[in-house]
Amino acid sequence: MAIAKAERLMNLALCLLGTRRPLSKRELRESIEAYLEAGSDDSFNRMFERDKEDLRELGLVIETVENLDGETGYLARRDSNRLPAITLDAEEAAALGLAAKVWQQARLAGAASGALQKLRAAGLPEDVDPYGAHGALEPRIPVHEAAFEPLMLACRDRRPVVFDYRKANAAQPAPRHVEPWALECWRGHWYLAGWDRDRRAERVFRLSRITGKVRSRSGRFTVPVPDVVTVRETVASWAGETADRSARIRLRSNAGYPLRAKATAVRELSDGWDELEIPYGHGLDAWLVEFGPDVVVLEPAELRADVVDRLRAVAKG
Repeated sequence: MAIAKAERLMNLALCLLGTRRPLSKRELRESIEAYLEAGSDDSFNRMFERDKEDLRELGLVIETVENLDGETGYLARRDSNRLPAITLDAEEAAALGLAAKVWQQARLAGAASGALQKLRAAGLPEDVDPYGAHGALEPRIPVHEAAFEPLMLACRDRRPVVFDYRKANAAQPAPRHVEPWALECWRGHWYLAGWDRDRRAERVFRLSRITGKVRSRSGRFTVPVPDVVTVRETVASWAGETADRSARIRLRSNAGYPLRAKATAVRELSDGWDELEIPYGHGLDAWLVEFGPDVVVLEPAELRADVVDRLRAVAKG
């Protein structure tokens, strides 16, 4: 679920749970910022009806009543929505303990550990082994980039940011003004999806290419946050995961192991090089440039030209 929609649903739920009398749609619209920004009455009505049904599907009991002004009102009584006592079996407790360990390298570690401590205070067994029979394995989500934490907070708070970003074919970084939507880890690397204000388009940024500090900016987002942000699909297409053609390259022996892992055919040559066939899709040229002089593109011609252009751009920088 997109951060904007989740925030809107939470605000609606809090309004319905916090009121002592039924609230009309007009009152709810005036109380929730996202509804004020909805535009026309028709847009607001559609958004409200969807949100109300989504909350009901999530388990919130919402009552519909006629209030004193003759308008339809809504409220969620606390006694009807009170959660039962939380009881966890050994496997569920182990899963929770494991989740708290996974995020040890990031700011989320505090929240996860705090939740675990509260549940233990409520009676969660202290001797639950979160790793079970696999105690030697301790999975974690790697977060090495300094940009992760400020971007995570900016996504949560919906704050625009500015950072310097170095593209794969550029020698120097350039400033980017971005409305951050979502962070996602894909194959060991973190990526940010958001709206690039300068290019007026959706963009995905690899955090390891962000240089310097991420700086927050005041003001609101200028475009709506999509309900679904396809970070992995976008990165996969750039990496040639959706390729429908093959490229033929020469690769220096004992080099370029990520390329060898993707190769559909490898032929050893006699001059210290190998010839590989690899899937060819959008973004392959940027990936090949990262291997520098260890790669020579044989075909297709347009891929070779794109790689040469990128290398020349780096050389000029």
